[in-house]
Amino acid sequence: MESTVQKTPPTLPWYREVSRTQWKSFFAAWIGYVLDGFDFVLITLVLTEISDEFGLSTVQAASLISGAFITRWLGGAVLGALGDRYGRKLSMVVSILLYSLGTFACGFAWDFHSLFAARLAIGMGMAGEYSASATYVMESWPARVRSRASGFLISGFSVGSVLAAQVYTWVVPSLGWRWMFYLGLIPIAVALWMRRALPEAEEWTSSVAEREAKPNPFGPLFVTRGRAVANLVLVVTATLSLFLIFTPGGEGLVPPLSVVAGLSLAAFAVQLGGRRGWLLHLSMIVTLFFAFLYSWPIQALLPTYLKTELGYTADQVTDVLYFAGFGTMVGCWAAGFVGDRIGARKAYALTLLASLAFVYPVFAVQDDLLVLGCLLFLLQATSFGISGLLPRYIGGHFPTASRGAALGFTYNVGALGGAVAPVLGANLASGMDLGRALAVLTFAGTVIVVLLVGFDVPSRLNRLTDPDAQGDHLAAPAPAVEPGTAERTA
Repeated sequence: MESTVQKTPPTLPWYREVSRTQWKSFFAAWIGYVLDGFDFVLITLVLTEISDEFGLSTVQAASLISGAFITRWLGGAVLGALGDRYGRKLSMVVSILLYSLGTFACGFAWDFHSLFAARLAIGMGMAGEYSASATYVMESWPARVRSRASGFLISGFSVGSVLAAQVYTWVVPSLGWRWMFYLGLIPIAVALWMRRALPEAEEWTSSVAEREAKPNPFGPLFVTRGRAVANLVLVVTATLSLFLIFTPGGEGLVPPLSVVAGLSLAAFAVQLGGRRGWLLHLSMIVTLFFAFLYSWPIQALLPTYLKTELGYTADQVTDVLYFAGFGTMVGCWAAGFVGDRIGARKAYALTLLASLAFVYPVFAVQDDLLVLGCLLFLLQATSFGISGLLPRYIGGHFPTASRGAALGFTYNVGALGGAVAPVLGANLASGMDLGRALAVLTFAGTVIVVLLVGFDVPSRLNRLTDPDAQGDHLAAPAPAVEPGTAERTA
């Protein structure tokens, strides 16, 4: 008896599966995320200085953070659709230009409202940057290592936040808070280089460009003149409602305005998802809303907590933010490997579950900077760091032709949880200390996300309206099995 077994060819180390061009594409998108993180975190670092100069209340100051989230849903959808139709690279460049100019404009703000308006432009640009860069890298790298691509990419945001903390100690004490925003012009040079030097995403090129397809994810919104007019009214209604919710102008009307905004955005989700995908869009938005609600109380108000309740100096705050930032980076890197090993969904849910052990201890420490820093490192690694898998997790639910708009819209509507988080944290702090309020929000939001992701709620609901839905659009195709392979023959 003789048996023959076809030998599997030796596999390359994962980093050699990625070509030089793919690494170049990744680093370009990663730099965009670094600058994204730098620009976005600026407002949290200088919030106390701005509040002192403009005489802002805690809720007003927190609403400046929320301001960038108000227009994210629109920016994510529009710039994502731009990427679906004309390419991921163009969408990245336009996004970087938009948030760079918005950041620069913050330095010229003369009061609360002018600064808030500049934050709206930043929000639109950053929303587009997230969807464009995430889809660009996902569609450029080999399918087997896309969780790593996702985790590595999102780590750039943390690098930017650490860099911002260091620049804060150099710039603000001597030049003032406005100069932090003047640095917002730097990303423009990066955008111009990207426009000239980078190739287009391979998967988008083969699925869309080479087939001369012209995807129009917004097509369902403009089928008839009546629907087009109705949807334009919805855009204005949603934006105005969100603006009033997160500014003093809507004081006393927040509950009804929230309902109006929620219904308007849900109407867009139903239309964009269509008859088969509307339930997926809605459930993904809910999942992401709570993902932001658990992560952004700490992201937004940690510097304020350290300064006001613990009495830390600017240098001490910077030291603590180093621990938090590096924890997030390590978490993003680890998430990529774990996600490729056991799957993005399982890695996300299990790591978040582990993060619950660190939430309350972080806010129990008061006078030991080293212990606080170590606990924050662990919390951010297992909590915020695991969100490095979100591009991979979300993107796998949508096909290439509509991935940019779908990811951009669902992620950035869900990102309104990040707008709610600092305001909710500030309001809770009126009845308890700020540290306890942040711990409650973080713990509760984390539990909800663990349940939604762990039990695969978005995919389960999607199968109710689309029984034939593909499980993971970003997964590697199953290898073809040749007749006679691995069979024993006599």
